[in-house]
Amino acid sequence: MHGYDYRAAQTVDDAVTLLAAPGARPLAGGTDLIVQLRRAERDAALLVDVKRIPELLDISFDPSDGLSFGAAVACTDIAEHPQIADGYPALADAARLIGGTAIRNRATVGGNLCNAAPSADAIPALVVLDARCIVRGPSGTRSIRAAEFCTGPGTTVLQPGELLVSLRLPPPGTRTGARYLRFIPRGEMDIAVAGAACMIRLEEQGDTIAEARVALASVAPTPLEIPDAAAALIGRPAGEDAFEQAAGAARESARPITDQRGTAALRTHLAGVLVRRALGDALRRARGEQLDA
Repeated sequence: MHGYDYRAAQTVDDAVTLLAAPGARPLAGGTDLIVQLRRAERDAALLVDVKRIPELLDISFDPSDGLSFGAAVACTDIAEHPQIADGYPALADAARLIGGTAIRNRATVGGNLCNAAPSADAIPALVVLDARCIVRGPSGTRSIRAAEFCTGPGTTVLQPGELLVSLRLPPPGTRTGARYLRFIPRGEMDIAVAGAACMIRLEEQGDTIAEARVALASVAPTPLEIPDAAAALIGRPAGEDAFEQAAGAARESARPITDQRGTAALRTHLAGVLVRRALGDALRRARGEQLDA
């Protein structure tokens, strides 16, 4: 592990100025970055601590505007926030699964997104909840769909000097449900062999699906939105026939690799299984039912 400088930014403008330096990287939770530096998987000349910037630590919710939370908010705070658990339970699902208790107390959903691991738990949930990533940099502020944020394993759309400031999610709709599920060999502190997030909104009359989104983890170089799976759901009665069609589209769209955690064939199979199960849970939530803990 090579030496690096450290600076603690007090404002977003401070952070953007510091991040313009060659080799500068933002530090929020550090649960991925510090490990990667020790293993020489990433380089850094300067670590810019953003954990003291008030704007990056705020959580706000308004029924008409939706949810906004800073990129440095800890996963524990997301998982335990009552309005997130009530209105955005798929996001709480994902935040609750990131590492063990000590990791969640430090790790951030924003960091999970910026680390851009194909197996990241938070990203599929952000995708199906239509999250926007608010980024500030030398050229100003821009808004990016969560589905378009990651460009490859460990790489994102962020340009030199840019900082992920917050994430914004639209208001939770009525008759809407979402769920994130993953498969791991053990019960905690493991990386997903495959993961799936699903969102459905039912029409006002009946159980026809009016809107849907499906996203996968650990089956492609980036967390993957599956438009074909959503198309297989929209306009159809919510039930096993539609869910199996969506699961088939997920299997067709998966582009997994074989590694020490699982084979490509296993991951492809799990993509379909998890989508079907997540859709069943999303439907129950859309109908106002509570899921078992």
